[in-house]
Amino acid sequence: MTHILHRAIGHDYPVAVSGHGILIRDASGKDYLDASGGAAVSCLGHSHPDILAAMRSQLDRLEFAHTSFFTTRVAEELADDLVAHAPKGIGHVLFVSGGSEAIEAALKLARQYFVERGEPQRRFLIARKQSYHGITLGALAIGGREWQRKQFGPLLIDTHHVSPVHEYRFRRPDETALAYGERLAAELEEKIVSLGGENVIAFVAETVVGATLGAVPAVPNYFKRVREICDRHGILLILDEVMCGMGRTGTLHACEQEGISPDLMAIAKGLGGGFAPIGALLVGDRIFKAVAEGSGAFQHGHTYMGHPLACAAALGVQHVIRRDDLLANVRKQGAHLSRRLHERFGNHPFVGDVRGRGLFQGIELVADRGSKEPFDPKLKLHARVKREAMARGLMVYPMGGTVDGERGDHVLLAPPFIIDAAAADMIVDRLGEAVDAALENAVSS
Repeated sequence: MTHILHRAIGHDYPVAVSGHGILIRDASGKDYLDASGGAAVSCLGHSHPDILAAMRSQLDRLEFAHTSFFTTRVAEELADDLVAHAPKGIGHVLFVSGGSEAIEAALKLARQYFVERGEPQRRFLIARKQSYHGITLGALAIGGREWQRKQFGPLLIDTHHVSPVHEYRFRRPDETALAYGERLAAELEEKIVSLGGENVIAFVAETVVGATLGAVPAVPNYFKRVREICDRHGILLILDEVMCGMGRTGTLHACEQEGISPDLMAIAKGLGGGFAPIGALLVGDRIFKAVAEGSGAFQHGHTYMGHPLACAAALGVQHVIRRDDLLANVRKQGAHLSRRLHERFGNHPFVGDVRGRGLFQGIELVADRGSKEPFDPKLKLHARVKREAMARGLMVYPMGGTVDGERGDHVLLAPPFIIDAAAADMIVDRLGEAVDAALENAVSS
């Protein structure tokens, strides 16, 4: 009997009691290899001694100070650190408690920016189908995960969506990757024109799509064209790097690999590595200037913004990543993990695609490789894979609705940045066993 409203009512969850490195142990003494970092959160693994020491040190000084009264040294240091390593044009940071809050803040600040500039008619937001930007109402409205939006539709603000970048599924046989990207960019521009460019606030996109599609990067030049289009129409570009950012793809920010800078960017998950709840909104200089020279305040706030303990954890995480050159390990082990995944699943009769960047990898499951036909969603194959993986002491992050919000299954991997080749090999071996067992049970049922 539990009094917790768990994510799945009636599900029998194991009790996590300890964690160390890449492992989590439950109350029965069973160890689980955390190959997904929870949900791409635990970038340094669990119980990292340096982060725990930084948190204890902060607790000895100050546990909380409300930001309507004070700033704190640790919050200022973290902001300085993030800006020093931010994309070009980013000069300020707003601290929140997670990714959904960061997206909510981005949408509101984008709207306020145009109000401050004397353009209050701008009211439309554009994002992409098959995207995920958070679970609060504003973030859910801008997201494109239809099965999650459906029942809350009457409560959501009106938003607009264009096609996702999913080369495996939607690039035509007669198209090059560049031509496919150009077609998608043209679709975005057509949407802007149809709404009236002077009425659009922003375009919102995950730089590498995470949970909804399973580690799907953009095609070459797509984001450069998006940046050009937004600039031409005076629209803000909001990048969501809550899951794919902060080193996950091999560079601190995933947009570095696209050669662009956003106007606003949401980060979380790997920012604090799960040691404390924290997210942030990185703010472009021109947006900050408009508010500073206008009303002088962003009309937004939360009680736990800039929480000293969370800031201490995040600052410690960023220091360890640089000190230990972990981004180099992300690139090295990401290449190794990708190679092993291709070896294990590249010719698998029920795996259609292996994709990703750095330690952000995914496989897409299909009933037929030739036609790319997905499995019947009634089989809930992704849930079967998760169950079989847990039985083998492996944590992965599967999801359904990969193709259109209803059909399709994929498995996302996002292991800690500290893994070595042996751990990557173990992940692939256990995942292979779990996938095969799930498929065997699904086909026979």
